[in-house]
Amino acid sequence: MATSGLGPRVLLKRLREVMAGPEATQIRLDKIAKLIAANMVAEVCSVYVLREGGWLELYATEGLRAEAVHLSKLKTGEGLVGTIAKEATLLNLSAAREHPAFKYLPETGEEIYNSFLGVPILRAGHTIGVLVVQNRTSRHYSEEEEEALQTTAMVLAEVIASGELAEVTRDVGVDVAHVKSHQLTGDVLAEGIALGHVVLHEPRVVAGNLIAESIPDEQVRLEEAIDQLREQVETLIARTEFGRSGEHDEVLETIRMFAYDRGWMRRMREAVETGLTAEGAVERVQSDVRARMQRQADPYLRERMHDLDDMANRLLRLLTDQTETAAHGDLPRDSIIVAHNMGPAELLDYDRSKLRAVLLEEAAGTSHVAIVARALGVPAIGQIPGLVDLVDTGDPIIVDASNGEVHVRPSAHIEDAYAEKVRLYARRQAKYAKLRDKPAVTRDGEKISLNINAGLLVDLPHLADSGADGIGLYRTELQFMVLQSFPRQGEQTRHYRTILEAAKGRPVVFRSLDIGSDKMLPYFHTQREENPAMGWRALRIALDRPALFRLQMRALLDAAGGKVLRVMFPMVAEVEEFLRARQLVEKERAFLAARGHGLPKQIKLGAMIEVPSIVWQLDQLLPMVDFVSIGSNDLLQFLYASDRGHPRLFGRYDALSPAVLSVIRQIVDKAETHDVALNLCGEMAGNPIEAMALIGLGVKSISMAPAAVGPVKSMVLALNKAMLSEFIMPLLSRPDHSIRGDLEQFAKTNAIPI
Repeated sequence: MATSGLGPRVLLKRLREVMAGPEATQIRLDKIAKLIAANMVAEVCSVYVLREGGWLELYATEGLRAEAVHLSKLKTGEGLVGTIAKEATLLNLSAAREHPAFKYLPETGEEIYNSFLGVPILRAGHTIGVLVVQNRTSRHYSEEEEEALQTTAMVLAEVIASGELAEVTRDVGVDVAHVKSHQLTGDVLAEGIALGHVVLHEPRVVAGNLIAESIPDEQVRLEEAIDQLREQVETLIARTEFGRSGEHDEVLETIRMFAYDRGWMRRMREAVETGLTAEGAVERVQSDVRARMQRQADPYLRERMHDLDDMANRLLRLLTDQTETAAHGDLPRDSIIVAHNMGPAELLDYDRSKLRAVLLEEAAGTSHVAIVARALGVPAIGQIPGLVDLVDTGDPIIVDASNGEVHVRPSAHIEDAYAEKVRLYARRQAKYAKLRDKPAVTRDGEKISLNINAGLLVDLPHLADSGADGIGLYRTELQFMVLQSFPRQGEQTRHYRTILEAAKGRPVVFRSLDIGSDKMLPYFHTQREENPAMGWRALRIALDRPALFRLQMRALLDAAGGKVLRVMFPMVAEVEEFLRARQLVEKERAFLAARGHGLPKQIKLGAMIEVPSIVWQLDQLLPMVDFVSIGSNDLLQFLYASDRGHPRLFGRYDALSPAVLSVIRQIVDKAETHDVALNLCGEMAGNPIEAMALIGLGVKSISMAPAAVGPVKSMVLALNKAMLSEFIMPLLSRPDHSIRGDLEQFAKTNAIPI
């Protein structure tokens, strides 16, 4: 088959004219198939579109029988067309019927054709259709013809992804692949239900114009963008905060390698020469690369795909002037943010009045963005691989963060079902609201103190709304994380005073600055660590940089004038660390007293039990403290030597294992022996079944996200604590992975809502 001589540039221009035409979509598709066939001197041109269930449906053809359109279908992986879709690669055959994957469809009349060239129609690396040309003559198509068909397929991808094809088969009631419904599952980070529309945290860079008006102009634009990209990369590498050596060197050199990769640059330049704009060329090459690398089993190669994605997106932003995240724009109402991952400060950038939910591909329940989501009362789900590639800004979406389900582009009946579920959820919340002023007392008379975790001023109304007894954990670092510079003493003092006043006499426990690990301040630079969770963080930083710690203590003491001040120190690994911190607090108390400042009427200092070493020093520690608080998140992480943010380890170990519960029981026993108040402020406390287990172990004070207070109180009111303790204690000696099933059965038998 020889090309017509018009070349891909002319073909693209004619395609643009057809696509902009006023005719119905099916008529335009038929014209496109005819135009491609004529331009490539092909006797057949067929367009297949991926449909619901993985079926590739013939949507338009020039040369095959017209009655086969919307009748002929092949499953992904079936036949030549299905093979192209599955492997995301082209097939160039001189004798199509001899290929082992060939499947004869009698309704098409294709048995008379021998030569076959098919290419995947790709969008963001995902196959959404297949474009095929055929001829009777047995021959291989040239590289020029392959390139022309691939470029044409890219233009067709935009027609399919636009959703216009849905009108072609509206009577069938099934959408095409890119606009079809998807149901995904993930891990619940913050409970709730939300209906709204997708807003990509990092908006996908859209190449609005794919077909070039002037090839030389596009070549210049591409070269200028490449130069700018390389300048950005060199500036990034030269930044002094990265230091001179470390494992980050390899990461930075990988970035540089991609920015100067000759093969990548050559393919983009060649794509421009076919008639694409500079941004169209970047998108075309990147989609091809993603399609290949997504099918690689090697995790290293898949990780490199993300690196190349980053470079391609940087290049597209330079070409399209799209630079900001969605938080910096005007957020639509009923927005549901979708991101690979994000930090807590980034989430706080969004307008809370318009934010309905957050969906993250990578975040785990103990990540700090999850903690902030719970503080804001925003439903959130994490660990949803591939979500970002499935959605576009504006897509309707339903978030069911009661069971971890996400419905992308839901059907009408699913929307109706969830509208009813939202009403039921609201009624359940109203039921919990009625318990607000009722004390959390078990059926056998045991008073349980239910407190909230907080860290932002936006949390304060939740104290009254939830009916909590106080704030069991105030994360002071969140105020530091959302600022661009270290807050001065006066600013800190005003912040803490506001919190104490809003508590209206209810106890507030401030945790001293807990930074490091995954909680880095944008203005506090430290060296990269191999294992930051067990590195320089929390109280370790405070004792090594006492000026930061003393400034915070001075602000807290000043803010609590005439009130009771409760402060606890995180990551205490040995008694001597607590003593040093206490001495620094005393120095600041003396400093303020000497200058006539009003002091707290009482100062209570405590320690967090989250490093296993301190568990075996409790007899020495407890006589020195006013209270202790179990930080179950880190305690579990260190007990199991299991990174709580690692996606492969998330959920591997259960908080309701006999090992974990035995350690907690040991801490409870020691606190009772020394008559020291004990609280637990980790994520365990916010789950009714886990909170039930803690109460059975003897924990009488727990602290949780505000939204969890209602469900946990409902559980407490139905619980007989003595009966539960008698049930749970023998289970601690078992070698089981978890006793969760036993506790669920106990709750069911005794009508305890969990």
